[in-house]
Amino acid sequence: MLGLLCGVLAPHFLRLLAASRKRFSLLPLPLPIRLALGGLIVGVISIWWPEVWGNGYEVVNSLLHQPWTSTALLTVLVFKIIATAATAGSGAVGGIFTPTLFVGAVLGCLFGIATHTIWPHSTSAPYAYAMVGMGAFLAAATHAPLMAILMIFEMTLSYQAVLPLMLSCVVAYFIARASEQTSMYEVTLRRTREEKERLRLAATQMRELVRPADTVVPLTANVKEMTRVFLEYPVKYLYVIDDIGHFRGVVALQNITFDLLDDRGCDKKTAADYLQPHFDALMPDMALGEALQHFLAFQGERLPVIENNAQPLLLGVVYKTSLLNAYFRLNRSPAADL
Repeated sequence: MLGLLCGVLAPHFLRLLAASRKRFSLLPLPLPIRLALGGLIVGVISIWWPEVWGNGYEVVNSLLHQPWTSTALLTVLVFKIIATAATAGSGAVGGIFTPTLFVGAVLGCLFGIATHTIWPHSTSAPYAYAMVGMGAFLAAATHAPLMAILMIFEMTLSYQAVLPLMLSCVVAYFIARASEQTSMYEVTLRRTREEKERLRLAATQMRELVRPADTVVPLTANVKEMTRVFLEYPVKYLYVIDDIGHFRGVVALQNITFDLLDDRGCDKKTAADYLQPHFDALMPDMALGEALQHFLAFQGERLPVIENNAQPLLLGVVYKTSLLNAYFRLNRSPAADL
């Protein structure tokens, strides 16, 4: 029963921590202020219940050697969970391994008190349930029952508790695994990977998103040649380069279409006659945010990337979809997927 209880509650504990991180991340406050807010919450709680402060080893040791009332256990459990959520959510440095042991020990002790009240002559002392509760809750949170069994046994060296510890850890693991596929270590690793990805994307420049430009024509291209390119690629602009490969501007499909419809004798015209020399372009070292502003002002699906020097060189194009994909990944909340 204790393994079942821990297997059900451990995933909710992890979800609470994830929800706290998400709530703190949504606050329009810089990281130092969020850290101060989390510390303030823990500090206020610690004024009345100093047991929630620190890693909780003193409380766990006390549970294994001294009797606690159920009221005191419930109170310290609630405040410890709130303090842990505030600490983890604000982004403070620290783990959730020892709080997991703390919560498991208190849950086990409460379960032991309840069973001892119902069956006073056929149950063990509450401290034995505290040992089993630590292991079961840890196994459910980490999805590592063997590690939990070995660690709790090494901590307590109690041979009498080995069998119920093993049974509770295995039950808690399977119940938690069925409820939540991700353990707390997997959550941490995923968050670390996401943060590294965000940092990488924040430094992303347009040279990393550039793709080859297929719709390029020379200045001497006639209308027939340009029309063939427009028919082959669904674009509104062709990029024009001179004889030595320097970018000169663009030719708009609209201008050629008007001449063809009005029969203005465009057979002898070339790309130089339709050239628009002033066209919005991106630089290879331009950041994501700046490039996005160019796309917001330009209602198109792609923009050329030009090497900014005395003789501009067309490096390729950046597509709006590539830019938006990178931008959304950069601005996605790390806790959004938890």
